[in-house]
Amino acid sequence: MTKRIIRYIILFAVIPASVILGAVFFSGKQTAYISLAVTIFAIAAFLLSFEHKKNSSRELTVIAVMTALSVVGRMIFALLPGFKPVTAIVVITAMYFGVEAGFLTGALSAVISNLTFGQGAWTPFQMLSWGIIGLLAGFLSPILKKSKIMLSVYAVISGILFSFIMDFWSVLWIDNNINWARLGAFAVTALPVTIEYAVSNVIFLLLLAKPIGKKLDRVKIKFGLFKKELPKIEKQ
Repeated sequence: MTKRIIRYIILFAVIPASVILGAVFFSGKQTAYISLAVTIFAIAAFLLSFEHKKNSSRELTVIAVMTALSVVGRMIFALLPGFKPVTAIVVITAMYFGVEAGFLTGALSAVISNLTFGQGAWTPFQMLSWGIIGLLAGFLSPILKKSKIMLSVYAVISGILFSFIMDFWSVLWIDNNINWARLGAFAVTALPVTIEYAVSNVIFLLLLAKPIGKKLDRVKIKFGLFKKELPKIEKQ
């Protein structure tokens, strides 16, 4: 229970605070340290979830594979800025492997793919955006698995959330504080791209969730991965 609380504090408080404070106080190449901090915190939260588990190395391997799929998917659709399968892969990972796996896949997808697309002050916020999308998908996984309508709704929300967080970064980068007027202007200007991104999320999730989900379920059952550890009861 204590480790679970620590994991949630890292995911919900420490990482967002690191990103926002870093954007306010750091500039230029120093943003690389923020990306590194987010990556380390995300991995720490994930490691806490499977410490002393038998299949921890296999679980890490699966996360690495899902992250690689996400990165390759982003590269394949590089010519279409708002049309990417990254969110779909992150959400599917979270649906079948849980909150920490979803967050880690999202965060790592951003920082690794940006080795090709370019690192910068935006990278930590992309890590945070896709990480949060994965984290929430993990919590909502029972609903998302049962209903294509809810999955589509979440796909749209994910597109809006990603766009909002990136607009929020733009405002912090320009003003070093929250300028609501500028944030609203950015949101209106980015509306076409936000719509494109939300629609692409729906398309990729409806196409990929079932076939990839079946394979992930099979891997999960076959190798006993991502099981919640029950507390051991000592015999009196």
